[in-house]
Amino acid sequence: MVCGGFACSKNCLCALNLLYTLVSLLLIGIAAWGIGFGLISSLRVVGVVIAVGIFLFLIALVGLIGAVKHHQVLLFFYMIILLLVFIVQFSVSCACLALNQEQQGQLLEVGWNNTASARNDIQRNLNCCGFRSFNPNDTCPASCAKSGHPCSPCAPIIGEYAGEVLRFVGGIGLFFSFTEILGVWLTYRYRNQKDPRANPSAFL
Repeated sequence: MVCGGFACSKNCLCALNLLYTLVSLLLIGIAAWGIGFGLISSLRVVGVVIAVGIFLFLIALVGLIGAVKHHQVLLFFYMIILLLVFIVQFSVSCACLALNQEQQGQLLEVGWNNTASARNDIQRNLNCCGFRSFNPNDTCPASCAKSGHPCSPCAPIIGEYAGEVLRFVGGIGLFFSFTEILGVWLTYRYRNQKDPRANPSAFL
């Protein structure tokens, strides 16, 4: 039997929002774990990850409450917000998958020049100094600089992982963007279904 009834739509929507809740808590936990173990010292990066996690958690909470109570207004706002998130996330995911090596290098260099704390984390964790070259007058937290040994530039090392990371992020983004459009469709259908346990005259 095809899943098209009121109860099935409600259960699917609740399950989808529980998945979003778990993902949001995972994002917040990863950010806390990274800063707790000293892997990430950039408050900007941690703040962005936590903000995305909280935003996703709030969206999932609105969708979960709307699905459980069959609340028309909450479901409407949830559907609109999810559609906007889908458009943004789908565009960003396609951009990540479409970047060539030259564009990746330009993007990495812009990020390198604009985030000092993240730059120090990269140099310390990858044991490299400078993006394409290293100025001896600059400070570098890498162990090779502290020991007096010559340090490799970070650009080639980062470039080895940049393509894989962008493909991974783009793939994950595309996967979740399709779950979001599925959520929009489920919400639209669920809003227009009557609760069999409610008074039909009370349905809006």
